[in-house]
Amino acid sequence: MGCSQGKPSSEATQTNIPIKNSANSQRFDGITITVAAMDRPIGVGVERRAREFEKLTGAKVNIVTFPQKEVFPSMQQEFVNKTNKYDVVVFSPQWMADFVKPGYLENLTTRVNADSQLQWDDIAPFFRNFTATYKGQIYAVPMDGDFQMVYYRKDLLEKSGIEPPQTWDDYIVVAKKFHGQDLNSDGKPDYGSCMAKQPNHVNHQLVWSVASAFLQSQGTEEGGFFDPETMKPLVNNAAFAKALDIYKETTKYAPPEELTLNLDGSRKLFLDGRCAMTLDWGDIGTLAIDPALSKIPDKVGTLILPGSKEILDRQTGKLVACDKFTCPYSIDGVNHAPYGAVGGWVGGINAAAKPTVKDAGYALISYISQPAQSNVDVTIGITGFNPYRISQFTKRENWLQAGMSETLVSSYLGGISVSLSNSNMVLDLRVPQSALYQREILDTAIADFLTGKITRDQAIQKIEQEWEKVTNQIGRDSQLQAYQDSLGIE
Repeated sequence: MGCSQGKPSSEATQTNIPIKNSANSQRFDGITITVAAMDRPIGVGVERRAREFEKLTGAKVNIVTFPQKEVFPSMQQEFVNKTNKYDVVVFSPQWMADFVKPGYLENLTTRVNADSQLQWDDIAPFFRNFTATYKGQIYAVPMDGDFQMVYYRKDLLEKSGIEPPQTWDDYIVVAKKFHGQDLNSDGKPDYGSCMAKQPNHVNHQLVWSVASAFLQSQGTEEGGFFDPETMKPLVNNAAFAKALDIYKETTKYAPPEELTLNLDGSRKLFLDGRCAMTLDWGDIGTLAIDPALSKIPDKVGTLILPGSKEILDRQTGKLVACDKFTCPYSIDGVNHAPYGAVGGWVGGINAAAKPTVKDAGYALISYISQPAQSNVDVTIGITGFNPYRISQFTKRENWLQAGMSETLVSSYLGGISVSLSNSNMVLDLRVPQSALYQREILDTAIADFLTGKITRDQAIQKIEQEWEKVTNQIGRDSQLQAYQDSLGIE
């Protein structure tokens, strides 16, 4: 994901990876590529491989990085102004509509289809068919796979004879059970749950990880944010109301400062052994084995996001019981809807770049994504790259070499595999101005709800009204078309 934990250990920073020379068939002497990316940690992962690419191909790679909040506006401004400073953009798939519809990005379909070294079919279908594509055409190459999972203290649950939570109601029960106990043997009471609920940070993504299980059950194309036929927000209903109640209740079993915690803060608490559970991206699995950061390397369990035994009836706005019709992808009667929050960073090419620079730029993003490089990079926490290839969660060797125990490898890759193979994966919002819908409107309303400034129902009304206002201002028909295109609806 886009935010990493603390400073990398010197051992991780100095890791030297044997390189399979998969880029040396092409030379780009005298060609300069300028890459725009987020600063940390994704920029770190890009930088590591870009320097190798220079040595292999003769190209020069300049990397310009931005803090997370500035990545989109900085890229968007350069595209709109047509200054063409950036030849390659490493961006969130959420911005695909913003970048593709105006023609800013090169269509990479032909290049990808001709690129055997990229091993496109090895990329998991969710990332191949949704995060990399728009309206059936490929505009980006995945470098990272982002979706959220629950991490838990395996040792604590096993000792207590408690099964890992299968539903969000179970999550509350487990959090309540361990809250106030000394979980790391330092003589101080610890916490049942830790999440990064700092305002204008990732609240909007965390709450949707809870809500998705109640909102979407018919597969990725059903969409989990709006009705794909009307663009009506899926918020003013019993399902989203229940999700908000659960999300707020987790705060009862959390550290007192949770409402100001960012990702670094929540991760540190979990890695210090002070939390029974946390909700996060794939980074926790690799950070947990870094001795400079983690005190619980062999005590972490990984889960697909908890689900629900009820699902929204979109006609009535009520919750109905799951059965084989209402929840066709359910597991043991529980509807899981793994949420592809962000979706994973991808590399695209500026359509206005010179042809020779496009060739070099594509070779660079292909090189970073190829299994020879990426299957190692996803095991190293400082890169920010999380698994997105099938081979990355079916082959255990790289994970074991990175320092994961057999137990953690099984749990971590199992959680990833179950999530990625779920046909009900929820695609993050990919329409123009997605940041306005989520980071500004949704996140602000959630923060006000958590702090008691507004009630749950007021939060729902505020989100619905302001989302509708944005949709109408931009144009309901065009936003609906963009939403349908992002879901792959013909």
